[in-house]
Amino acid sequence: MSNFRFKALEVAQTRHAVPVAAPTERVGDFFGSYTFNSEVMRALLSPEAYLKVTEAINTNGQIDRNIADEVAGAMKSWATSKGATHYTHWFQPLTGETAEKHDAFFDITVEGKAVEKFKGSALVQQEPDASSFPNGGLRNTFEARGYTGWDPSSPAFLMDNGAGGKTLCIPSVFISYTGEALDYKTPLLKALNALDKAATAVCQYFDRNITKVTPTLGPEQEYFVVDRALFYARPDLVLAGRTVFGHAPARGQQLEDHYFGSIPPRVNAFMVDFEFESMKLGMPVRTRHNEVAPGQFEVAPTFEEVNLAVDHNALLMDLMEKISEKHNLKVLFHEKPFAGVNGSGKHNNWSMGTNTGVNLLAPSTKPKESLRFLTFLVNVVKAVHDNADLLRASIASAGNEHRLGANEAPPAIVSVFLGEALTQTLNDLETKSEVTVNKGDNVYYKLGLNRIPSLMRDNTDRNRTSPFAFTGNKFEFRAVGSSANSASTMTVLNAIVADQLHKFKFDLDARLARGEKKELAIVDILKDYYANSKRILFEGNGYSDEWVEEAANRGLSNIKSSPEALGVFVQPESLALFERTGVMNHAEVESRYEIELEKYIKNVQIESRVMGDLAMNHVVSTALKYQNKLAETARNLVELGMTAEAEPIKDILREISTRVIVIKKGVEAMIESRKKANNVTDTRERAKLYATEVKNHFDPIRYEVDKLEEVVDDEDWPLVKYRELLFVK
Repeated sequence: MSNFRFKALEVAQTRHAVPVAAPTERVGDFFGSYTFNSEVMRALLSPEAYLKVTEAINTNGQIDRNIADEVAGAMKSWATSKGATHYTHWFQPLTGETAEKHDAFFDITVEGKAVEKFKGSALVQQEPDASSFPNGGLRNTFEARGYTGWDPSSPAFLMDNGAGGKTLCIPSVFISYTGEALDYKTPLLKALNALDKAATAVCQYFDRNITKVTPTLGPEQEYFVVDRALFYARPDLVLAGRTVFGHAPARGQQLEDHYFGSIPPRVNAFMVDFEFESMKLGMPVRTRHNEVAPGQFEVAPTFEEVNLAVDHNALLMDLMEKISEKHNLKVLFHEKPFAGVNGSGKHNNWSMGTNTGVNLLAPSTKPKESLRFLTFLVNVVKAVHDNADLLRASIASAGNEHRLGANEAPPAIVSVFLGEALTQTLNDLETKSEVTVNKGDNVYYKLGLNRIPSLMRDNTDRNRTSPFAFTGNKFEFRAVGSSANSASTMTVLNAIVADQLHKFKFDLDARLARGEKKELAIVDILKDYYANSKRILFEGNGYSDEWVEEAANRGLSNIKSSPEALGVFVQPESLALFERTGVMNHAEVESRYEIELEKYIKNVQIESRVMGDLAMNHVVSTALKYQNKLAETARNLVELGMTAEAEPIKDILREISTRVIVIKKGVEAMIESRKKANNVTDTRERAKLYATEVKNHFDPIRYEVDKLEEVVDDEDWPLVKYRELLFVK
């Protein structure tokens, strides 16, 4: 047991759950204690400053520099009192990660003395190097200037750096010197603003008291956990985030015993730890459980305003990675880190709420409220129908490409699930012009067990195979990848719904101008919308081959390749939609398309390089050494006159030779495909070559390597096996 794998296993087997000290206060006493929230602002700011800041947050207004100076002073006072020594503009560039540059809370006077300093100008604006972040051709390499700008709608927070103190993190947008967005947050904020205006205008037909609509989000985060020592013993996990090789263990998820099972002690301690820290940061995480695959888990929050929810999810992922180190664990956010078991998603639960406390996607039995509910429901369905390919583009990535349609995630076909009751309601609307929303009488199961309280049944089941499913008072977009920044998807979803609501208002106003009665005009418009978009509704099994065939007959797209999906962003109709909603201009959309293609190419390229290195330097070399051992054994048997006994060993020798030859030829062909792709200057064509010619070599090489794992002596195999990685205790 001299190889690195067994050393890592010896370390992993000695691990125990790390004790976690529970807070002595109640959750309500420490929740948000590390955030510069409304309560802190009210205590530290003058009434005038507090009013102007909250008005700016609620109305998307601007905060003048004088108020910014007061806010900056209050922030510094609050942060330093809690042990902060530095501050940073915390932003989300198009790398897919968060970014920060720390500056100290002091300056040097002309007399050489250090004084605490944090002005409003530093709060409002900072200047990171824009040329060092992806910009998709918006900037030349030698043009470095870019700006981060404070987003007051997302509270500043303190990040604990361990022994190094704390840092005040200020959520910010990131733009280029010429004003284009270089981040995920800026277009998202514009999309949310567009939806607010469009949805509020439509709400005014039903209730004049509604003056603001806020989209809400609850992203359920799936992830895998592995032992830290075993993680570093797998170069593919370290470099690519997923295992490029690995034979399925005898026991995986087939017994279905891991889902909602008892959480392993080490993982539970890690969960408790990051949940405590999340609560301090104002992140309302409330659900934890085992997922379907061994080693897979989920954390879910309470609903929040979309911008804040996206910030919190990005922060949560960063926090989980840091906390896992304390527990000698590593968190894997890759969509498909292990072949043959479930991949991970980030289910985006989305809805819209009004300033009057109404969920616009909550059914009602009252006629006026029912018509309002159907108005928003049908417009969302039509928006998804008309822009299904754009929504598909928003979830495209190299990682998610491994997961979509793999019988654990929705297919690449975008469809909408409403449930039997709502579908019948819309059918009645179309055929009878009747608007009746049945919330469903309380239906109780009769269990025949007197001691068990009556259990209430919803009026429709859920469909986990649907990419975009209505789940009672919200839509759940299940197709988003676990490593993704939800801002990309939320930008598209809110933009297309805003655009559709604008169209609805235009159509309705035209009818009202002709003297039609409002309620009848609305019903007629909804009937027409539903008739033209109902083909996207699907209630059945999204995993079935029959659905693929039926979807094709319906004319629904099935875009499996990420480069092909991403191309939808730069189609004329997509560019026009982003332009008229004010979310992004043509240059910003085209730059993102270029960035996502480059990201895809680089991810596949890294996987290819890792695969070639492991195959030749680890697997083939090990197989040949083992083959030499077997050859010596066979030779000894023949010399002893045991020719028949040597035959099974010779068969294994032949199998190893055959598989090694296939692997070697496959790796050589893959390298040539990579060289061919790299010589193509057009990014779009290069991405297509990586998606087809380079990736096409992955599965054949993997098949041979995984077969060798079954043949080579366990004592000699160099890579940590699935049975060792997946079952953390």
